[in-house]
Amino acid sequence: MSDTPVSDTPVKGVLAKDVLVYTRTAGYRHDSIPAGSAAFAALAGAAGLRAEATEDPGAFTPARLARCAAVVLLSTTGTVLTDTGRAALEAYVRGGGGLLAVHAAANAEPDWPFYGELLGTRFAGHPEIQPGTVLVDAPGHPATACLPARWRWTDEWYDFTVNPRPTGVRVLARVDETGYRGGTLGADHPLVWSRETGPGGGRFLFTALGHAPEAYADPAFRAHLAGALRWVTGG
Repeated sequence: MSDTPVSDTPVKGVLAKDVLVYTRTAGYRHDSIPAGSAAFAALAGAAGLRAEATEDPGAFTPARLARCAAVVLLSTTGTVLTDTGRAALEAYVRGGGGLLAVHAAANAEPDWPFYGELLGTRFAGHPEIQPGTVLVDAPGHPATACLPARWRWTDEWYDFTVNPRPTGVRVLARVDETGYRGGTLGADHPLVWSRETGPGGGRFLFTALGHAPEAYADPAFRAHLAGALRWVTGG
């Protein structure tokens, strides 16, 4: 890492070349986290960025986040940030930073209102892992432009407490509940969505996909993550 002094202002700028991949868990821990971390290292490198994976909540400081083009919450579960870390991450996003939340990150920070507002919902469970069909609603978005309109995929099809669409998110992809067993949201079951927030134009994107380790070696899924990372970094 560079020893160049940075401002304590947590916004992206010429020094924002890092992708902080946070993998701390305080609940269920997915076996796919190492594969996901390796995938993000490769994807960041291909984008000219430097990825750092950590489970240290002390990484969330204004000075550290000021060097970040994006923060990735990779299947984090439970309360994984300190109050100081929460304040730094909120200021970073509101100031223009990018936050990408993957899969079980829907079950992280359950009592942090700001993160709940970003998500627009909360994890509510899932049926057994099974094949299904992803329906792409935003074929022009970087996170979904790489996918066919109807994409066959096998995953944990997450259910949520409420549909996040009314909170102002842009739904990028849904799952077709008629094609698998156990869905609870009906015809409009979002899986991938984004929002811009704060006066600084911060970017947040959530994808519910990514349960299995082998997913992170799949070219289509890696392209999905690459596009998501490109969008939250402002590219």
